[in-house]
Amino acid sequence: MPNLKDIQRRISSVESTQKITSAMKMVSAAKLRRAQQAVEAARPYAGHMRETLASVAAGETDAENPLLVAHESVKRLGVVVITSDRGLAGAFNTQVNKLANSVLAQRSGDLEGVSMYLLGRKAGDFFKRRRPDDIDLQELVGSAIDYAQAATVARHLAVAYEAGELDEVVIVFNQFVTTMTQTPVVQQLLPIVSEAAEEDTNEAEGEGAAPYTIEPDAQQLLATLAPKTLEVSIFQALLENQAGEHAARMTAMENATRNSEELIDSLTLQFNRARQAAITRELVEIVTGAQALEG
Repeated sequence: MPNLKDIQRRISSVESTQKITSAMKMVSAAKLRRAQQAVEAARPYAGHMRETLASVAAGETDAENPLLVAHESVKRLGVVVITSDRGLAGAFNTQVNKLANSVLAQRSGDLEGVSMYLLGRKAGDFFKRRRPDDIDLQELVGSAIDYAQAATVARHLAVAYEAGELDEVVIVFNQFVTTMTQTPVVQQLLPIVSEAAEEDTNEAEGEGAAPYTIEPDAQQLLATLAPKTLEVSIFQALLENQAGEHAARMTAMENATRNSEELIDSLTLQFNRARQAAITRELVEIVTGAQALEG
């Protein structure tokens, strides 16, 4: 049975840990508010960007862009995986890495090659042990989401897709739903427009000419809109993942703080019982000694 000093040291250690987890919870809560505002602001912009691109591509049948054209067969798949750089967020990063690995396992029979673009230290650590030869890009996300990073990744993907080095590109990340829920999702990045364009084409054919005029021409507009839509989609995924990271870490630290409190209560009870047993033992020894002297 541990002595009183050992129990006191454990209580002191757990109390120090509790202070750290409580502070981390408050920091994550503050960061979550800003990240959530950024996500809520980005979602409408990204959605309207994709709708505009689909509308232009569907209404202007004479204009096209390589990023909108599906390849005849998918032999090389590009996979963008977004995680955080730091841990202490429960299963937040693990569920994304497992989903990406599952997607690759399901499609491996139909593919000749895979190119992986890993954003976040945890994605790099996971896949460099499993698929080191498939990694084309590996970067840290950083504490602040940078649009320039999303634009750089988008350019890599666009060049590879236009050159035929990639036939399809998907992105795997945690989508922020609520503070308690972050859902790992797989979304197609390239080709950009598929079913949405077909629906808009049918609507355009039924309604006649589009209610707008494009200057200088649709081809140049698509050349600008398509890469920008790809950049915005990746940027939105980074923002979603960042908000989910802060929410997951806040929840994990809240649970850790609560568990620390329960452990402190348990250790305090154990300490009181050990102290009571020690006092009782000393009293018995005193009484026994007194009786021996009297006898």
